[in-house]
This record gives sequence, C-alpha cells and structure tokens, in this order.
Amino acid sequence: MMSLCRKVVPASRGLASLTSVRTKVTLPELGYDYAALEPIISREIMEIHHSKHHQAYVTNYNAAKDQLDEAVAKCDTNKIISLQGALRFNGGGHLNHSIFWKNLSSTNSSPSDALQKAIITNFKSLDNLKTEMKTAAVGVQGSGWAWLGLNKKTGHLQVVQCANQDPLQATTGLTPLFGIDVWEHAYYLQYKNLRPSYVDAIWDIVNWKDVSERFSA
Repeated sequence: MMSLCRKVVPASRGLASLTSVRTKVTLPELGYDYAALEPIISREIMEIHHSKHHQAYVTNYNAAKDQLDEAVAKCDTNKIISLQGALRFNGGGHLNHSIFWKNLSSTNSSPSDALQKAIITNFKSLDNLKTEMKTAAVGVQGSGWAWLGLNKKTGHLQVVQCANQDPLQATTGLTPLFGIDVWEHAYYLQYKNLRPSYVDAIWDIVNWKDVSERFSA
C-alpha cells in the first residue's frame, strides 16, 4: 500500500531537541499587577484567570504540540487529525488571552485619530461600537468571546462572536483588535450572573493605545 507520508531523514538529536524547545509557548507576563484593574476586575479574578486558566492553555497546547510532532514524525495521520481539537482549543486560548491582557490597562487612553475615524466610518460613533460589542458579548451562548476585528480586504471594522476559544483570525480571517472574554471565569466571582454589567464596566479599562497600535500595524 502506498504511504500517504514522505519519510524525511531527521537532523541530529541535538538540533531536533533545540527545535522542540523553541516551539514551546510560555505564559506571557501581564505587565501590571493583578490588582491594577480594580475595581473593574478584582485581583482574585485576574490572578486565577492568568496564572491558572491561561497557564492551563499553555501547558495543554505544548503537550498537544509534542504529540503532533511525534505523530508527524511517524506519519500517523489519524493521530494528527485527532489532535486538531486540542490544538485549536488550547492554542486559541493562549492566543486570545495574550491579546486580552494587553487590551486592558488601568491608564486612561483614547483611540488614535486613525482608529477613531475608522470607528466613526463603520459604526457612526464609539457608543454605537460599544452597543454592538455588548450585544455580541451578552449574546454568546455559553462561553466565548466578542471581538472587534479588522477585515484587511475591505478595510472595514467588524464586530463578531467566537465560540469557546476559537481564535478570531484562524476562524474568520479578521485581524483581532479588541476582545471581551465572556467565559464565566473572567467575571463570575465578581459580577455573578450579570454578564451585561461586566461588559459595560470593561470599557473603563480598555487600553486604547494597544488597540490603536494593532489597528495601525
């Protein structure tokens, strides 16, 4: 039977080991104290969210990636396919949260002139953007995210939902600018079942400098 894989002669063990180490993802630092976003988001939530939940995505993604590397080396197509869910969920969790931490700040800021112009063009006003984001965030069934993304083909800003930890760019093709995490672990200890209140409050800690830089880049 013809093999579906082409066997490749591996490099030295030392080089292979080094490559494996280099492809590991790590938990990013917040850049601010766990209590920095109070009273909007409590220290307890931030510490658990970052050091427990995000760390779990990092750990589980690396484990799945190791299994994928082994499966690829063995041309184990069934194993490669079976790992896609774990890679998407945990890799998406890592990508989403890495953006989310930078999207937040205790320092007041405003959208850049370029981003402000784009918001007016696409949503008529910042308040309208907030309303659309709230509708998307509150409307997520179960767990997921609401995103402000950039469609690079049209140049338009769009508000979309993503379920669970599906990453925006891989799922929709949009470039992520600002995300609102509406998994219960992001707010429940403080806001209980009042997701709308959490979504309203988060606008007070948006790091518009970061969002603007993502837009300009």
